[in-house]
Amino acid sequence: MKSLFFGFAALMVTMSSAAADQYESAMRSYLETNIVQWAAEPVLSAAIKRQNSETSAFDQARIDYLDAKWRSGRFSENDPLIDGVLSNEAADYLRAQVAQSNGAITEAFVMDAKGLNVAASAAASDYWQGDEAKFQKTYLVGANAVHFGDVELDDSTGAVQGQISITIVDTETGYILGAMTVGVDLNALL
Repeated sequence: MKSLFFGFAALMVTMSSAAADQYESAMRSYLETNIVQWAAEPVLSAAIKRQNSETSAFDQARIDYLDAKWRSGRFSENDPLIDGVLSNEAADYLRAQVAQSNGAITEAFVMDAKGLNVAASAAASDYWQGDEAKFQKTYLVGANAVHFGDVELDDSTGAVQGQISITIVDTETGYILGAMTVGVDLNALL
């Protein structure tokens, strides 16, 4: 009986590993054929540059305050912090990419050099991403960094979702500006 259990457990690990490889391969392909091209759009880098100039002197206390404010007001109308992220030219551009993806993209947002949201296709749960792998494994790593987040099953929709995060670089100077995360429906990619 023990050998049957261990055999089943080994099969599940192998299946999980194969599924993870399949998903990562699909995510990498989507990144290379879609996301990389529009991540270099000047509207995104311009928005990040503007915000970097505003937030460069923010200390951790200021960041924590803004993140708490975001979390407490994310469902209220006309919140200037949230509106600033959702109602700008870069956010409009991200929403257009989501719409043009035929369901492959579930969300998209860009972050500044502090990990604060600059623009988003829809409201995120928090304002500061700087404490998360999507920022730490891209912006803090360097110009060509890519991070594939965990693949998760959304129980409510049945969608298998993952996040692809990359560093955003100024195409003119090569200077690292921020990062971008794109949520994808992996079933739509396969």
